[in-house]
Amino acid sequence: MTRLPLRTTALAFALSAIASLAQAHNAWLLPSSTVFSKADTVSVDAAVSNDLFVANHAPLRLDGLQITAPDGSTVKPESEAKLKLRSVFDVSVAQTGTYRIAVVNAGAFASWKDKATGQARRARGSVDTIAKEVPADATDVNITQSSGRIETFVTVGKPSALKPVGQGLELIASGSPTDLVKGEKATFTLHLDGQPAKDLEVTVTAGNTQYRDKLEELKLKTDDKGQFSLTWPAAGMYWLDASTKDGKTTVPQAKERRLSYAATLEVMP
Repeated sequence: MTRLPLRTTALAFALSAIASLAQAHNAWLLPSSTVFSKADTVSVDAAVSNDLFVANHAPLRLDGLQITAPDGSTVKPESEAKLKLRSVFDVSVAQTGTYRIAVVNAGAFASWKDKATGQARRARGSVDTIAKEVPADATDVNITQSSGRIETFVTVGKPSALKPVGQGLELIASGSPTDLVKGEKATFTLHLDGQPAKDLEVTVTAGNTQYRDKLEELKLKTDDKGQFSLTWPAAGMYWLDASTKDGKTTVPQAKERRLSYAATLEVMP
């Protein structure tokens, strides 16, 4: 499986790996449940793994963790901890409606040659600081900007509409992303900076990959409206991911922007 490599260094370093198109691991958030009938607490595992939803590689950094309540307010995580192979945290879900739980990052990667020695150098940093990492006399400078979002959704009682973020790659459901049922068709839209992400490949993979000889991925593609549809073949947890690149950078000297998106969705029997 070729997905989302992350390493446990700086925040921007983690993002650059998340948004990399040469991916080697899965990066995911796994909630204990996605639907509650009343106020409760959801526990979330966050990891980078070789097998989908099995914490067997490294914990996912939570520097960019954002939890948004149905009314748009920000919720603070509880009991947050970084373990050897996974990060964990709880979320108190008290409001009726749908919560968005996401790890969002933005950064940049630079490579260049040292003028004095001719040796190749590399650095990672934030959008605001990456230029400071590159010496003024450096040659063969190449800067790549990156943006990544990893998320999941939890609903208490009746689902509520999710307000579009309008930045980077994001998923918009025609219905609720927590109201998915085996054998039923679901339609989603991918947006890129608030506009339909056209002709973009989307991969949907069921969990428990460690028990299958083949990944059995569903390969889909967005249409001119950024939409794609699928009928869920079985109940369980699924991982949806997509990535792309363009030239819409905001970092000086950066010629390319790499973007990635991943979501964990629960399908009911």
